[in-house]
Amino acid sequence: MTRHIKTITEFHQYRGLPKPEHHLISVIDIENVQHWHADEPMNLALDFYVIALKRVFSQSKVTYGQGQYYYDEGMMSFMSPNQIFSISKEKKSALKQSGWVLLVHPDFLWNTALANKIKQYEYFEYSANEALRLSEKEEKTIVGIMENIQQEYHSNIDNFSQDIIIAHLETLLNYADRFYHRQFLTHRKVNHQVLDKFEKLLLDYFKNDTVTQKGLPTVQYVSEELNLSVSYLSRLLKTLTGQSTQQHIHNKLIEKAKERLSSTELTVSEIAYELGFEHSQSFSKFFKKKTDISPLDFRNSFN
Repeated sequence: MTRHIKTITEFHQYRGLPKPEHHLISVIDIENVQHWHADEPMNLALDFYVIALKRVFSQSKVTYGQGQYYYDEGMMSFMSPNQIFSISKEKKSALKQSGWVLLVHPDFLWNTALANKIKQYEYFEYSANEALRLSEKEEKTIVGIMENIQQEYHSNIDNFSQDIIIAHLETLLNYADRFYHRQFLTHRKVNHQVLDKFEKLLLDYFKNDTVTQKGLPTVQYVSEELNLSVSYLSRLLKTLTGQSTQQHIHNKLIEKAKERLSSTELTVSEIAYELGFEHSQSFSKFFKKKTDISPLDFRNSFN
């Protein structure tokens, strides 16, 4: 069962909070949320952006996207409108909570540059087990910005209020972008393990003739096999190698094509078929685009 909440006011009512001071944006201190329902977990779908900073959420877990995460450290998570998530308590446990939640309805961003730019922040697509872990210093930075937003809409609303809040919000999103980049770098060992798994996945895919049966591996396929979102995997690979997921797939394909062209007597058409192409012309065009040389000219260079 999924509970669909359309407005920030409705969300406040659902969680037993006072009516929001602004109907399109709200900063909530999680310690004030006392209204948890007996039927939790309940899937929730919200019509607004949610930016959550959770310091402690002991003995509880969030299901978000395809992942589950137990909160035992300071972390941030980001949800776009209409993404489904749920929170559940473990049996016989008290739900302890600390942190802040920022709710932003898309209408608040209407007619601003951020309305389109916010969709470019890839972390809104990340699942919970790919959330952003914060250092104490980083946490203070984010909390400070949330408090500035809250203070601004608590003041008398005037012609400058929206621009000031939008500026604070964009600053928060840019800091989150920076901190995610830091996380990719500091978790280098774990990330290189993902890279190793990715390389093995592609190697097995081509070696086991899966490509002949199913065609070229897609970005969606490898992301699902690695249990990562498409955008998260692409950004991780970009940070580690400077290349996207698609570029890695293409590189492996060219590697295999060169291997067959140089070490077998298969025709170009046969190689194209083995590598998942329906037409040899498409393969030849792809090969030349990537290498600046045709498959036949590459083969002849070994003679």
